Amino acid sequence: MKLLRPLAAAAGVLSLLAGCALPRPPSTTASPAPPRWYAPLPHGGTQADLRQWWRRFDDPLLADLVEAAQAASPDVATAGARIAEARSARVAAGAATLPAVDASVSAVRGNAQSGVPALSTVVQNSVQVSWEADLFGGLGSRVDAATSRLAGAEAGWHEARVAVAAETATTYVDLRTCTGLVAVTRNDAASRAETARLTRLSADAGFTAPAVAAQARASAAEGAVRVTQQQAQCDLLVKGLVALTGMAEPELRRRLAAPWEEPAGIGRVAVPSVPAALLAQRPDIYAAEREVAAASADVGAARADRFPRLTLTGQINNGWIRVNGQTSNARTWAIGPLAVTLPLFDGGRLAAAEDAAAARYEEAALLYAARVRLAVREVEEALVNLDSAISRSEDVRTAYEGYRASFLAAEARYRSGLGSLIEMEDQRRLALGAELALANVQRDRLAAWIALYRALGGGWERPEPPLAQQ
Repeated sequence: MKLLRPLAAAAGVLSLLAGCALPRPPSTTASPAPPRWYAPLPHGGTQADLRQWWRRFDDPLLADLVEAAQAASPDVATAGARIAEARSARVAAGAATLPAVDASVSAVRGNAQSGVPALSTVVQNSVQVSWEADLFGGLGSRVDAATSRLAGAEAGWHEARVAVAAETATTYVDLRTCTGLVAVTRNDAASRAETARLTRLSADAGFTAPAVAAQARASAAEGAVRVTQQQAQCDLLVKGLVALTGMAEPELRRRLAAPWEEPAGIGRVAVPSVPAALLAQRPDIYAAEREVAAASADVGAARADRFPRLTLTGQINNGWIRVNGQTSNARTWAIGPLAVTLPLFDGGRLAAAEDAAAARYEEAALLYAARVRLAVREVEEALVNLDSAISRSEDVRTAYEGYRASFLAAEARYRSGLGSLIEMEDQRRLALGAELALANVQRDRLAAWIALYRALGGGWERPEPPLAQQ
């Protein structure tokens, strides 16, 4: 007991020194979000709408495609693996704060000493215990860092799922729009072909100049080229969906054959009143914030490594020795040594490690600020695109209806012999362009809603309280 008193006194002194450890840098950084939105906001909507947003499409195929894409995505799988790695790292960091207990069993058969023929058997089992006191918070800092990175990895998994869902939905909408454009170009090609046929008959009868018939044939060929190009674009989009989802192409094409209409009720997505509120909805921002906290904890751990370490070991042994038919029991135990390790000279290695950790903290803080600015930009861009598509929709539809009526009148005049082919083809190009613009503005509106869904975090909610504080 007298021997343990100086060691206990030394431990008390080290405990007092622990209170003199330098403070760690803060684990959060000021938000760089602007004070308000500068893009027009959509009216209405709630956060619940965003969480259930895909159901608003009322499209079973889209829901199946999104689910299949999330299951097949390597990004989602990688994010899941990162969660497992982060969870293992947190367990390892937490275990370092607890005593380590090891057991061993050994048996030896041989002569007890040289020149003596007697044989002996020695059997021994022991338990060893070792523990490091976390005087300066280094072990606790490593636990905090691992916990923060686990929370960030979990948020990253949600971000990957939202990104895959948005990419799949955008490709699906592009494909549905492309299919509609194929129907438009086919109708246009059929009209051109019929005009070319009638013009050829008129030219053969001598009522129309051969140059006019040649122009009609060229227009029909141009229409056929448009159909081929548009169909190729649709086929490429089908290939893209197959790659995203892993669904068999014949099955996908079979289900795509069903008629499709633009969903009417997908709007009403709630946008936070101020950009700062967006931080609670974006899993990638939360992950970046947790990385700042983890980097801060790494600085504390690196700083603690420069201070003394206090370790305590002990063991309990139990065994027996048998010599010449006599058996003796051997039981021993020991507590200690209680050891203090003080780094005196390491060539600047520990100081350099702390400087590197501090640099990583500054990097994480800058990346967090950049991530916030990027999130605000994504929302602003989606809002601008959405407002543009909604504002253009009515005008584009009016233009289409007007150009369509003008083309039908020009076509009737030409076929009755009162108009020219050039006039009709000019009106055809205007009507076709307006019809294509109408389909594209519908696609732009859906794509903007999907982009806004992704930019707002896809219905993710920040865990309360954060894992690092549980």
